[in-house]
Parts: sequence; structure tokens; C-alpha cells
Amino acid sequence: MKAFLGMGLLGSNFVKAMIKKGDQVQVWNRNPSRAEALQTYGAKAFADVAQAVKGATTIHLTLKDDASVDEVLKLASKGFANGTTIIDHTTTSVKGAIERTAYWKGQGFTYLHAPVFMGPPNALESTGYMLVSGDQDIIGKVQPELEKMTGKVINFGPQEGKAAGMKLTGNLFLITLTAGITDTLAFAKAIGISSNDVSTLFESWNPGAGMPARLKKIAAGDFKQPSWELNMARKDAGLMQSAAEQSDVKLTLIPVIIELMDSWISKGHGNDDWSVIATDAVS
Repeated sequence: MKAFLGMGLLGSNFVKAMIKKGDQVQVWNRNPSRAEALQTYGAKAFADVAQAVKGATTIHLTLKDDASVDEVLKLASKGFANGTTIIDHTTTSVKGAIERTAYWKGQGFTYLHAPVFMGPPNALESTGYMLVSGDQDIIGKVQPELEKMTGKVINFGPQEGKAAGMKLTGNLFLITLTAGITDTLAFAKAIGISSNDVSTLFESWNPGAGMPARLKKIAAGDFKQPSWELNMARKDAGLMQSAAEQSDVKLTLIPVIIELMDSWISKGHGNDDWSVIATDAVS
């Protein structure tokens, strides 16, 4: 018997997939109607979270944040069976993941933080990525179950909380990527280019394909063999900013990047590869 706490879009689709694979699942949600809706698929819904976990050997969670995880687990613990394993898919702080691992171990239970790079369709289709780190014996025992839930389980080794950190690192990239796309579309609008034309460009030219090589270049600190000199990149950034200002369009990231570029040029790095601006992040 499994229990699943938190019936948002991700959690509810995880449950549907589990039931489809033949699992018996007891569910709970702060808003009971979301848990009750899953009874149509074969889940058993409970209004009381302690009742929802009774008899379950494994408890999964997809909640909002550290505070909600701590609150719900405290209430649920009244129904924990001996040897219960808690698998938390919530995006949380590194500190919180480490503290919960130690706390529940002290209470005689296993807690594993396993955040995901999965949207609701991934949860339903058992695709995407799940991250784990910490006690390798524990991971070895639960990995077969986790592999049934996702396309790939990525194990980041024995360091507690590292999976939480990797999840936040990935989310930071997604946030800044979206901010970059926002600036790109805003600039295109300023110079009379439609979003459809921008899409046409990126359907053929995929700068993301070069990301692994760029990461390696930055991590290695190799900036003396430029593929794009900082001086030239700064010139182009200035043209972008000027065109946007002329059309009263505000760019979010470019002004900050220009300031960073100017700082590195003033230090004598104008002829280096423009990615020299990332030096402080890796040194």
C-alpha cells in the first residue's frame, strides 16, 4: 500500500500512473475535493492525513514548500507504520532537505528527497527526470520504485541535500531562460520583428545545442581564445539597448549584462572571449 500527499496537477497524475500500474494508493489533499476526484480512478481518499498514511509502507509527497512539508509530515506521522519510507518530490531548500533527512531518521523513519524535472504530462506518462542524493543504500532500495515513476533517476551521490540544490540550480536556469526570451521578444518588437519570425529563426538555429561546450569553457576558465570578443559583444548589447530605448521598450536583463561587461572591459578583458563575465561564478 502506498500513500500520496498533495493532489496538485503533478501529484494527481503520479497517482493515476501508479494505479494504472496496479498500485493501491491512498490519497490526501488540503482541499479534499482534489483527493476525492481521484476515487474515480481507483484511489482511496481521506480527509485526515494521518488516516491517509495508515497501512502505507511508502509515502510520497508533492507539496508547496519546506513549511508545508514539515506541517503535513508532522500531522501525518500519527499514522506512520514502523519502517515507513517517506519520498518527498517537493522543491525545497537544501537546508530543509538535510534537516528533514536527519530528523525523520532520528524518529525511526526513512526520508528521501527526490525532486523532479517533470510536468504533469511527464508524471502521467512516467517520463522526465527525478533527482536523488544521500544514503546510497536507501537509494538502492527505492530506486526500482522511482524508476517506474519517471524516465530517468539521476543519482548525485552521497551528499545529503545535493538533489535539492541541483533542482534549484535547474529551476534558476529555467527562470533566467524565460527572462532571456522575454528580452528577446521585447527587442524584436522594438525593431518591428514579429514573434513568429523569432520562432522561425530558432526553429533552424538552436543555440542551446552549444550549452554543454560553453559550460565546459567557462568552468575551465579558458577565455583567451575568443569565439566572440567581449568588446564586440558589448557593442552589440549597446545596439540592442539603444534600439529598445528608441521604441520605449524596456529590456530586463540587457542593462544588467551591459554593466557587467563594462566592469570586465575596465579590467582589461575586452579582447577575451565574452564569457569571461562568468569568471566570478566559477572561480
